[in-house]
Order: sequence, then C-alpha cells, then structure tokens
Amino acid sequence: MEMATSEPSSPLPQPGSSDQQQIASASILLQIVMLGLAFVLGHVLRRHKIYYINEASASLLLGLFVGFVANVSNTEAHFRQWFNFHEEFFLLFLLPPIIFESGFSLQPKPFFSNFGAICTFAILGTFITSIVTGILVYLGGLFFLMYRLPFHESIMYGALISATDPVSVLAIFQELGTDVNLYALVFGESVLNDAVAISLYRTLLAVKNHPLETHGLMSAIWSFLEIFVGSLSSGVGVALICALLFKYSGLAVHGLQNLECCLVVLFPYFSYMLAEGLGLSGIVAILFCGILMKHYTFPNLSEGAQAFTSGFFQLISSLAETFVFIYMGMDIAIKSHSWSHVGFIFFSIVFIVIARAANVFPCARLVNMLRPASRQIPINHQKALWFSGLRGAMAFALALQAVHDLPNNHGEIIFTATTAIVVLTVLVIGGSTSTMLEKLEVVGDAHGHESLPEGDEEEMEGLTTSYDNEHGNPDSVDLLTQKFQELRRSTATFTAIDNNFLKPFFTKEDRRRNSTDQAPNGRLREGLISNPR
Repeated sequence: MEMATSEPSSPLPQPGSSDQQQIASASILLQIVMLGLAFVLGHVLRRHKIYYINEASASLLLGLFVGFVANVSNTEAHFRQWFNFHEEFFLLFLLPPIIFESGFSLQPKPFFSNFGAICTFAILGTFITSIVTGILVYLGGLFFLMYRLPFHESIMYGALISATDPVSVLAIFQELGTDVNLYALVFGESVLNDAVAISLYRTLLAVKNHPLETHGLMSAIWSFLEIFVGSLSSGVGVALICALLFKYSGLAVHGLQNLECCLVVLFPYFSYMLAEGLGLSGIVAILFCGILMKHYTFPNLSEGAQAFTSGFFQLISSLAETFVFIYMGMDIAIKSHSWSHVGFIFFSIVFIVIARAANVFPCARLVNMLRPASRQIPINHQKALWFSGLRGAMAFALALQAVHDLPNNHGEIIFTATTAIVVLTVLVIGGSTSTMLEKLEVVGDAHGHESLPEGDEEEMEGLTTSYDNEHGNPDSVDLLTQKFQELRRSTATFTAIDNNFLKPFFTKEDRRRNSTDQAPNGRLREGLISNPR
C-alpha cells in the first residue's frame, strides 16, 4: 500500500511548478515591458535632440529605477526571481550579436584607409592601457590608496577594464555629423580593442592557472598570439566558406530566400561556438567573421536577403545591448556589491583616465610621425578619441568571468568596480559628448580629407608623398618614414589584390553597392562626410 500511494506522486507536477511557471512568465513580461520603455525613451530623446541623456543612459537609469523600486517595496528577493539573469546567457546569447554587428557594420572605405592608425590604437594602445592601469592599481594598493590586489590580478584587471564600448558617443557623433576619419578611428578602435582585450585577459588567466607551463614573457606572448590568431583564423575560415557556399549553391533565386536567410544567420554563431569549442575566443572569431561576411558573403545574397540580414543583425544587436544596459542598472540597485571599497572604485576611474591618455596621445604621435602632413591626426581629434573611452558590454562580461576566475573575493571587488565604471562613464561621458564636440570644434570638422572614390585615395596619397619627397628636403625623410611609405604601397597592393583576385573568387561579381557607404544603423552617413563648412 505504501508503494501504491507513493507511485502516483512521482509523475505528477511538483506543488511549486505552477508558481515557477508564473514566475517565468512574469520575468519575460517584465523584460519585454522594460525593453519597450527603453526604446520609446530612446526615440523621444532622439526626436527632441536631447543629447545629455542618450539611449544607453536611459536604459541604465530605467534599470536603476526599477531596482530601486524593488528595494523600497521589500520585494527584492521576489524580484530577483522575476528577473533571473545568468552569466552563461549573457556570454552565449547577448554578447555575440553585439560583437558580430560591430564587425558586420564596419564601413570598409574609412576603416581600411585608417587601418594602420586603428591597429596602433587597438593593439599597441590596449597593451599600454592594460599595463599602465595594472601597474597603477598595484602601486595604489602598495601605498594604501585602495584595496591591494596581487600584481598578476592587477594586470588582469587592467586588461578587462581596457575594453571600450563607445556606443553612446558614436550615436551622437553620427547625429551631429562628425568627421568621417574621427568616427572611423573611434569605432574601429573599439571593435578591435574588444578582441585584443579578451585575448589578453584569457592569456593572463592561462598564465595564472598554469604557472608551471609558462616560461616568462615570451611564453605569455606566444599564448596570446595562439589565442588571437587562432580565433581570428577560425572566424575568417567560416566567413570564407560561407561566401563560397552562397556563391556556388544558387540560393539567391526566387523561392529560396527563407533558406538563404536562415543559413546566413547561423554561420556567425557557428564561428563563435567553433572557437569556443577549440578553447579559443569566440568573440574574436565572430568579430572577424562579421567583417569578412559583410565584405565577401553579403554581395552573394539576393536583394531580399540583404535587406533582411542587415535589419535582423541590427535588431538583435539593439535588443541585446539595450538589455545589457538595463541589467547593469538593475544589478547595481538590487545586488550586494563590495561598496566598502569605494576607494578602489574612485582610484580605478582616475587610473583608467591616465592610462587612456598614455594610450591615445603617444600612439597618435607615432601615427603622425609616419603619416604625410595631409593626413595628420589633429590635436582636437586626439582629445575626442581620449574622451571617447567608455566602458561597456565587453568589460562587463570579462568582469563577470573574473568573479569565478579570481579567488579571495577579488573577483567580486573587480566586478563591483567595473559595473560602477561602466555606469559612470556612460552617464557622465556619454551625456557630455555633445558639449565636448562643440568645445573641441569637431562637428562638421574640415580636417579630414574629402571622401574620394575607391582607389583614388591611395593614388592621391602616393602623389602627395611623391610631391613631398621631390619638393621637400630629402634628408628630412628618415628611414622609419621610408619604411612606412613602403608599407602604404604594400597596403595599396593588397587592395588591388583584393579587388582583382579575392573578390572575383569569393563573390559572384564585384558589386560596388551604395550599402558599403552606410552607417552602422543602415542609413547613409551624409552628415559624417568631412566637407568644409
């Protein structure tokens, strides 16, 4: 009889299962309502040209408000159930579309014309920012200015906090019509900077977890190159396979558009999971997959699939990024943070401002040494680039990982500091961007050269360099400048190879579409062209 009475209870739902379903429904409903409010607020702000509160700031403030209401109403515990957020969900479903859209929306012409400067700021500059921030944080702990972290963890903190995400600044850049080269520098640096920061963080983590397998600086550099180049190669490989598939499969015909759209949406996530499965960086892979898919796969799609993919990737990226900022605001309001270490947060902000300056101004000086006079980065552009170093989704994601990666409550301290830095930089820097642009006089700036047809820019640059060498003092051109002139010629050669060999091989035809001159939001960047005013 006992067995007879116990058997019916096992297949039946547990008493609390309906409550769990109700909580899940309430959670989804609450998220939908907040996302809808955030988009409406963003539209109202854009319509009335209110730049001191941007969309990212509005999403943060909305999250802070809802979390504050939950605390005041003593429903914090229930609220956490309604709005349950998992790190795996963030890293696997929210971050990939944000990073992919960054690569997919890159504009080839301004990006590659400033590629050398972008790589200098993103690679060399990120290393400088990470090292300077880490050393200052470590010294701050030694001199009792802030909570003391071990040296290795200080450098790891410097690596994760060096990831920039100037989404709100770029939106205002676009609205006000800033110089196209400044926009390309800020946007390009932030995209490649994410890839470098996550590779550097994972390299430092591997060195920390396996100290016996490392043999000093060269081993760490080799590990970094392994992660970065391996991740880049996997993303590039998937993108090129995707381009060949759509070129020869004949999917760009009437009646197969649904299949075409489904496949092109799956390939980016395949590159992400492939890299993660190989122990590499999925973020780096999906970033370069996005860059090459836009360059080689996009021309192979039908017009309907092109319109769908552009809109779809922008849609899920906007949803994911808005949700991230809402969650960060709520996280500050309802979670228990290590707010006792206020000094750590304050001095971290001071140190990242100093480290950002140590990145931007020396790197800009190096770039200007190697550029002709017509393409120098002016000082007001350098100040704008320094000002644009907001922290965002990538720094937040790495800080979430640090909670599990670092012992002795160090991960929680870093997570609290990173969250506070992201909120403060988005609210303060993002809100004062329009004032900064007016003070620096870069709105409608005429420093950038006129936008030339593709291919003419390299020719004009070569003519300018030739004129400088003929009419200037030949002795003033040092060996370093000569080497860089050779590098520029080799870059122009690569562009010719791409146009004459790679594009014909990976695309059906060399289509010079107007879509390549669109901004990240899909509109023509008429205001960003640097015309004299």
